[in-house]
Amino acid sequence: MTRQPAKKFEDLIVWQKAHGLVLEVYKFTDPFPKNEIFGLTSQLRRAAVSIPANIAEEFKRRGQRIKHAS
Repeated sequence: MTRQPAKKFEDLIVWQKAHGLVLEVYKFTDPFPKNEIFGLTSQLRRAAVSIPANIAEEFKRRGQRIKHAS
């Protein structure tokens, strides 16, 4: 069975799993003390969000390279 190339980054399984991680991190950090909102909570959330964001950014970059190569 041959897989079709992803048309958008949301089709990538790795992005879907990374997005799921973001949701879990937000749930996990929700009960943290409010005095940590700008400390540990923010740091964990930003780190988690950066994973799917970087995947999406690279997906876009690769798509542009393919279009320019054609």
